[in-house]
Amino acid sequence: MMDIQSSSVLIEAPQMLPPPPGTFVDREELIQHVGDFAISQGYVVTIKQSKRDRVVVLGCDRGGVYRNRRKTIDESSTESIRRRKTGSRLTNCPFEAVGKKDDGLWILTIKNGTHNHEPLKDISEHPSARRFTEREVLLIKEMTEAGLKPRQILKRLRQSNPELLSTPKHVYNVKAKLRQGNMTVRNFKSLRPQKSAVRNNYQAVMEPSWRLRTPPRVPNLIGGRFVDSQSFASIDVINPATQLVVCQVPLTTNEEFRAAVFAAKRAFPSWRNTPVTTRQRIMFKFQELIRRDMDKLAMNITTEHGKTLEEAHNDVLRGLEIVEHACGLATMQIGEYFSNVSNGIDSYSVREPLGVCCGICSFDFPAMIPLWMFPIAVTCGNTFILKPSEKDPGAAVILSELAMEAGLPNGVLNIVHGTNDIINAICDDDDIKAISFFGPNSDGANVHAKASAKGKRIQCNIGSKNHAVVMPDASMDATLNALVAAGFGGAGQKCMALSTVVFVGSLTPWEDKLVERAKALKVTAGTELDADLGPVISKQVKERMCRLIQTDFERSAKLLLDGRNILVPGYEHGNFMGPTILSDVRVNMGCYKEEIFGPILLYIIVCQADSIDDAIEIVNGNRYGNGASIFTASGVAARKFQMEIEVGQVGINVPISLLPPFSSFTSSKPCFAGDHNFDGKAGIQFYTHTKTVTQQWKDLLSNDLSCMQMPSSNSDGESQQLTSS
Repeated sequence: MMDIQSSSVLIEAPQMLPPPPGTFVDREELIQHVGDFAISQGYVVTIKQSKRDRVVVLGCDRGGVYRNRRKTIDESSTESIRRRKTGSRLTNCPFEAVGKKDDGLWILTIKNGTHNHEPLKDISEHPSARRFTEREVLLIKEMTEAGLKPRQILKRLRQSNPELLSTPKHVYNVKAKLRQGNMTVRNFKSLRPQKSAVRNNYQAVMEPSWRLRTPPRVPNLIGGRFVDSQSFASIDVINPATQLVVCQVPLTTNEEFRAAVFAAKRAFPSWRNTPVTTRQRIMFKFQELIRRDMDKLAMNITTEHGKTLEEAHNDVLRGLEIVEHACGLATMQIGEYFSNVSNGIDSYSVREPLGVCCGICSFDFPAMIPLWMFPIAVTCGNTFILKPSEKDPGAAVILSELAMEAGLPNGVLNIVHGTNDIINAICDDDDIKAISFFGPNSDGANVHAKASAKGKRIQCNIGSKNHAVVMPDASMDATLNALVAAGFGGAGQKCMALSTVVFVGSLTPWEDKLVERAKALKVTAGTELDADLGPVISKQVKERMCRLIQTDFERSAKLLLDGRNILVPGYEHGNFMGPTILSDVRVNMGCYKEEIFGPILLYIIVCQADSIDDAIEIVNGNRYGNGASIFTASGVAARKFQMEIEVGQVGINVPISLLPPFSSFTSSKPCFAGDHNFDGKAGIQFYTHTKTVTQQWKDLLSNDLSCMQMPSSNSDGESQQLTSS
């Protein structure tokens, strides 16, 4: 034990951090996690492994405290006791971490997280960082055979090498190796600091296993570490323009999912107690890093999703606006205070985080949708588990890397990959308090039902079909530009696309110009600078769209423009679909009745109506009510449309568009199900709950039983006590 004097000195010295606890897939990852962190802090760990391979004990191998070796002497004793000289001895740091295998996972806990020494300014100063040269090993052998003790050997070695940092313990190890006949020098060297460069986030700069695969395998993020899934099953992510495999997405195992939930749950108490200003600073850094890597994100989105580079940049920019909004959430979480609600009693309300939240993403906006979710959630004090789309997960992984680089603590953000099994596990897990879902109607209905049955908070943006009503007095050029951009932008693979155009009156003056504008669009790979339309996400999606077009064409719909057989030079194997326009479409046809989400919306459906009332009836009769626009020069018609249309978002002379993050994304009918909408004030309300506190600070007599009754105020302002009837 340390004496009091040495202890007081150590309190003033800067203390080193123990490695953060975590959950790991295998023992090697656990040891690497501790070792990398140790190097960054200026110490080295020793590893002791049990015979059963179930426990790993890691202790700090950097001694730093000199303790008194003098034995206590009983002064009253009459026996003659020889006093030992007052000396000192370098003791090991009491820091100890234990990794235990439990139910298939390795869990790291800190048994004693206090270091009793200052960090080393240079890791090469560590006793373990400098062993012996080959010549010194030979000298140790000769001096041992001559009968010299380890301390005597060290003393002589230091005469020729004053900077020798080894200890007698290391000499004993060398002697043991010599007895075994092993003279290889490398066995006596344990640490090469020059090969152990580390990042600021304490992770070693080395290529992880998931990057070394061909093709690379997308990792999970669990407890602050990117780990390759142990699952043998995976899904190929295909470049829709070339059909080449970009990467593989693992189907995360149930054990790995539970590890992610465990990591998020463990990180929640400390994260919720982190000052909101600290959480905001991380978001400030996060948005700075997103701007730095904007081109990298956009290129990844174009490669995996297929949208043009310009659209990919817009995808990231819209998500970046959410992060910038999260930088100012402190003022939006301020509660309310009510003074003296009754005599001597005050009441106030505060917003508190929910706990572990989860986000399930669709493929249409690989960057924006994840950024709709976790920046708001974690800035409010929650921890988060993100499940990106299995069709284009790369942007989410890059964003998580940037979030970790920005300083997000381990376990606050986690990523798991998979399909229906992971979605069901998310819905069934009792530790997950809230779920944000963005995707097709069939999956959303299942998620909403399961999550609601478990009592979770849920927000589901599911399915979409957006209408545009064009009045005869609408500006032709402006309206055509809006219809073509909103109908074909992103190859129709977005929830805000205008898929259905209802012309009030006659289509004749619009038909030729609409087809002409659509034909002028350049269809090619999204990486080409002049691309207007990229490929759709998969061959299956293109085949389904072609079937819908053919079926309705055979049912008397008129095909004004057919883009099914388009060929793109240099990308003959791509999933390209040219602009397609159907007219004379009836409301009972499949292309109008079926859910339109993402790439299914590549063609525009053109209907006709005799009046604005008929047009409103058509829109309201559709089972999806995401958004609708009207193009007109009449304020009366616009106001009537605004008042009578039954959708979540209304556009007047503009297509449906995403609003700034301080204005919540709204939807209605089956297109949205849940408690609160996304982002804005509604997003904060979703990721927090309100707690009301009533307090009284005054002296109360111990025999005053009225203090146990409910306080209120009568009409004269005097305090009353209400008893329950």
